[in-house]
Amino acid sequence: MLTFDLLYKETKKELLNHIMPFWNKLKDDRGGFYGYMDYDLNVDKNAVKGVILNSRILWFYSNVYLTCKIKEALNYAKHAFEFLKNYCIDKENGGVYWSLNYDGTPFDDVKYTYNQAFAVYGLSSYYDATKDENALKLAYELFNIMETKCVDQYGYTEAFDRTWNLIDNEQLSEDGFRADKTMNTLLHILEAYTELYRVDRNEKVGRKLKDILLAFKDIVYNADTHILRVFFDSKMNSIADIYSYGHDIEASWLIDRACEVLGDAELTKEIAPMTSGIVDMVLKTAYENGALNNQNCAGRIDKTRVWWVQAESVVGFLNAYEKTKDKKYLVAALEIWDYIKKHIIDKRVGSEWFWDVDFEGKPSSRKPIVEPWKCPYHNGRMCMEVIKRYKKF
Repeated sequence: MLTFDLLYKETKKELLNHIMPFWNKLKDDRGGFYGYMDYDLNVDKNAVKGVILNSRILWFYSNVYLTCKIKEALNYAKHAFEFLKNYCIDKENGGVYWSLNYDGTPFDDVKYTYNQAFAVYGLSSYYDATKDENALKLAYELFNIMETKCVDQYGYTEAFDRTWNLIDNEQLSEDGFRADKTMNTLLHILEAYTELYRVDRNEKVGRKLKDILLAFKDIVYNADTHILRVFFDSKMNSIADIYSYGHDIEASWLIDRACEVLGDAELTKEIAPMTSGIVDMVLKTAYENGALNNQNCAGRIDKTRVWWVQAESVVGFLNAYEKTKDKKYLVAALEIWDYIKKHIIDKRVGSEWFWDVDFEGKPSSRKPIVEPWKCPYHNGRMCMEVIKRYKKF
């Protein structure tokens, strides 16, 4: 029978013996990490390198060191940092590009707020791991760009050309919707500002973090349904009937983490009913046969089991168990980890996790193992969150 003790041992082993060694081998000595591995485990060494992939890898290795004190991880983190510093940042106009060619020249020079946030996230963790002031300086440069270029009176805008003119939000719109603003971007700005505030306690960052928490409570969260709205027009009016199970369970613990780091007891009290409502609704509506379904779009349930959704579910339910000591949340977390072991972790030598599997547990051969969105951020973070939370119990 799976227990929290066993979960801790197995996820630590998964992190250090499987996920980290896999990504180690993708280090590109020309700079950064290889940007693509197909389903058949063929690495394209000249593929486009997503900046979001590099920022998440920077975050990952920095936190492997911070969590497990694996000194080797710092070498890989430094490699990712040097690539970000030297190639990913637009030296003339500021901000990070969307993607680069294999040699570090810009491929897609569009500036997405989402991408700026992940660079801040990775840089903040790298600063914590190394105390390299250059990383903190870059994080604040990006923070200041986000607060001057990427926000209007209603909230955070999404996409810009190279010189910061507002353009269509193509990358972060989906399901047939063209969204001017998204919950997903706001969530990861929250995540980035939480990390930046944690490592430096800057008052301006703290104020912005509080503003984002209030935006989640007052605008993004539907208190009647206990669901987070997903897509918005320019004035933050909801424009889509979508319930993203993965984003909701991820938000439930990231919002709690932000409150914990901010340390505002009154605000935490205001926010608590929201995160509790979110996790209860996800457990009630999305959890089926040991895993989480993907989403509900206008009443149509997508029962695909996506790698990152399962990883975030383990953390979200563990977080709820830590808060309430209600064992139904622990049971859900343990059962989802069991599902991950059986169906999501790719047992082939030289692979990592499948992108997704269908309801019967069959992986999609059309989805790659590595690409700009497929990285060690969600599954690596899940393992590290289990390790940290186990140590607290």
